[in-house]
Amino acid sequence: MKIIGLTGGIGSGKSTVAQLFVEEGFPLIDADVIAREVVAAGQPALQELADVFGADILEPSGELNRQLLAQRAFVDRETTDKLNAITHPRIQQRTQELFDAYREKDVEAVIYDMPLLVDNGLDRAMDWVIVVDVAAEERIRRLVEYRGLDEEDAQRRVKAQIPDGLRLAAADSVIDNNAAIDNLKPQVDQLISDAPWLA
Repeated sequence: MKIIGLTGGIGSGKSTVAQLFVEEGFPLIDADVIAREVVAAGQPALQELADVFGADILEPSGELNRQLLAQRAFVDRETTDKLNAITHPRIQQRTQELFDAYREKDVEAVIYDMPLLVDNGLDRAMDWVIVVDVAAEERIRRLVEYRGLDEEDAQRRVKAQIPDGLRLAAADSVIDNNAAIDNLKPQVDQLISDAPWLA
């Protein structure tokens, strides 16, 4: 089984690209979905986060207040590292379980949608790396316009990730999403047609 790492900076449209692969029959392992699972109410990681970032990040229902956590966790590299130290080992364990399950099903290739693929050095374990590229200024604009973040928060989240140049340097293929969304599908279709990860 080939593992195709799909990544891009926050606000790059990576999830949209992932969905295009799913529509063509590729199984998807979504790191963001797994990340939400490991901090669901009742999970051990949730209490650890509360101990580090403040009990008020927990709603009365026991659910995580993601916006409040983000405001505290993405202040600087040190606080982001604290967040990652709690969540990443659990995310990696669950991811491995899913990889193993697909291997047992003998699928040809799986898409691994992972925002921090290069940040965490996981790109080196991939059979192929696809980077969705969008200029930082455009990503900030989209985060403000489409996700409702204030501009300062959007800038902080973008800066918390590695520079675009480092991410692009790890790419085997690049999908350009600086233009209209209609430009994505032809790029994905071409990549699937070429299937370079099977060469």
